[in-house]
Amino acid sequence: MVPEVDRTDPTSPLNDDGIDPAARAAGHQPSLTGCPWHDVNEMLQAAGLRPTRQRMALGWLLFGKGARHLTAEMLYEEATLAKVPVSLATVYNTLNQLTDAGLLRQVSVDGTKTYFDTNVTAHHHFYLENNHELVDIPDPHLVLSKMPDVPEGYEIARVDMVVRLRKKR
Repeated sequence: MVPEVDRTDPTSPLNDDGIDPAARAAGHQPSLTGCPWHDVNEMLQAAGLRPTRQRMALGWLLFGKGARHLTAEMLYEEATLAKVPVSLATVYNTLNQLTDAGLLRQVSVDGTKTYFDTNVTAHHHFYLENNHELVDIPDPHLVLSKMPDVPEGYEIARVDMVVRLRKKR
């Protein structure tokens, strides 16, 4: 269960008085302190998002377990098990807000399934077809040998490579 926190309590991790305003203005990415509530609060504040109760609870579930790949449905199921009162629509909205703020990376598979990755660094993925699981490709030096020509007025924002794997028959 997600711990209840009084936002008016000056000792509460949801009170942002202890966050350096200069660090926030500079886009400082917080280092993990071992206190997921404080980390989530600082991450949201640094990204310019208000730490609402629902964002805090979903952020605690998302970021408290290291690098992960989750669908909205998977996060909704975790939230339900953790007794977080949230709708699937709110989960989708929150995931999209966190993605827009740069705290998550969206990875589409087949155009029908979208995963949200807590690792926002440039990297590629294996998709395990049998398990419907997304896994980071561990090779940081993996590159495409040739990039396509980009139409006039456009630039490449990022390249997402998903290598689909299935068990040998």
